[in-house]
Amino acid sequence: MLMHNPVLMDLPDSLTSERLILRVPRPGDGPVVHAAIAQSLPELRRFLAAVPWVAGEQSVAASELFCRQARANFLARTDMPYLMFDRATGDFVGTTGLHRPVWATPKFEVGYWCQSALTGQGFVSEAVRALSAYALAHLSAARLELVTDQDNVASRRVAERSGFTLECISRNAARGPDGRLRHLCLYARTPQDEHLP
Repeated sequence: MLMHNPVLMDLPDSLTSERLILRVPRPGDGPVVHAAIAQSLPELRRFLAAVPWVAGEQSVAASELFCRQARANFLARTDMPYLMFDRATGDFVGTTGLHRPVWATPKFEVGYWCQSALTGQGFVSEAVRALSAYALAHLSAARLELVTDQDNVASRRVAERSGFTLECISRNAARGPDGRLRHLCLYARTPQDEHLP
C-alpha cells in the first residue's frame, strides 16, 4: 500500500469534548504551561521513568520552547501534542497528545499529564477518550498505546476508563528518580475492541 505523506494531511488545530478544548500549542503559551508544571512538579517527578522530560530544569523559557517546538512537530506530523483547557473557565488543565506516530501502521502513543490542582475531576479520562476516538475515526489508527508506571494507579485508571486493555507489564523497563528499576504497563486500544467506552 502506498503511504501518503502525513504532512499533506489537513488536521484541525483543536478538538472539543464535553468540558474541554484540546488545541495545539502556540507561541506565547509558555507562561501558563510553566505555571502548571511548577505547581505540579512534585507529583510529576514521582514517575520520572514514564515522563523523563520532567527531570530537566523547568523555566518559562523551557516551556515556551516546548510550545513552539510542539507546534512545529505538529505541522511536520512527527508528534501531535495538545494543550487541554476547561471550556467553561478557559483555565489550562494540562497536556495530552498522540506521540511517536508510526504512520505506516498507523499507530500512536497517547500521553497526558494534568496539573495537580485539577486531578480527580475526570478531565484526563475525557481528553484521552476524545483523542482516541479522533485517532481511530479520522487518522485510521490501527493501534493506540498508552504506557504508564506500574505504581501510577491514577494513570492506570485513566487507561482502563478510556477503553485501553493491559497487554503486558514490562519489568525493569526504566529507572526511577531514586535509581531503582521500574515496571511499565503497556495498554493498547484498537478498532476491533468492542468494549470501548
